[in-house]
Amino acid sequence: MPIADSELILNPDNSIYHLNILPEDVADNIITVGDPDRVSAVSNLFDTIELKKGKREFVTHTGYFNKKRITVISTGIGTDNIDIVLNELDALVNIDFKTREIKPNKKSLNIIRIGTSGAIQEHIPIDSFLISKKAIGLDGLMHFYELNNKEESSFTNALKSHLNWPLAISPYTYSCSNKLANLFKDDTVYEGITVTNAGFYAPQGRQLRKKPVLLDFHEKLRGFSFQQQQITNLEMETAGIYGLAKLLGHKAVSMNAILANRYNGNFSKTPQKTVDNLIAYCLERLT
Repeated sequence: MPIADSELILNPDNSIYHLNILPEDVADNIITVGDPDRVSAVSNLFDTIELKKGKREFVTHTGYFNKKRITVISTGIGTDNIDIVLNELDALVNIDFKTREIKPNKKSLNIIRIGTSGAIQEHIPIDSFLISKKAIGLDGLMHFYELNNKEESSFTNALKSHLNWPLAISPYTYSCSNKLANLFKDDTVYEGITVTNAGFYAPQGRQLRKKPVLLDFHEKLRGFSFQQQQITNLEMETAGIYGLAKLLGHKAVSMNAILANRYNGNFSKTPQKTVDNLIAYCLERLT
């Protein structure tokens, strides 16, 4: 049955509504970045660029690096934007826009997030790289989808019991693609469990003028351990990417540039250099 116009919204040129791109614009290998300005920081390293499009905070460049076709797209900040980007990327490759029907043969994309993050464990230094082996969502995105995540239920239940927070926060947990993660492994790269937060200030334990409700936020997260695994860092997109990639049949991994250590109260003196180094590292490993 064709998908209704109100559900699959297309622009007059038949591009997908928010991303403003066509099916042929998308490579099988996708790099996502939060900041629209960071798209060019990636594509400037391409050998050739065949496409540049943008709408709102969603900027897309597609080109070639070492003969591999790659699309880099900005998501903006937060899992609400991830909901748009992941669903529309999937629609571009798995829905026929002419018939508005789901294709019988599904395509699986490789999705690599290159983003910034703050460590909560003392031993993870600023300006290091970290692979998110698991991601815990403290936002509400994945609770709106029919879930198929039983393999992480023991982990999530142990976390809920440990946190015992007075707020109606129901964490969800998804893992990265091991196949993708193996491409980026290195002795110099940390591995850990990432928490995806619903905001940047109180939802990450920061206080400016208003005091957060959860005064033990970092201590609780830092003190959790499950099968010798610890929570290592905080950011705002990874759990949504992992969850939707899992449900839609794509592979995903999140590569984090550690710009802050919340335990020590330190922030990178060279954040742009660290991000640029991670971009170069990921492109080389991907190709």
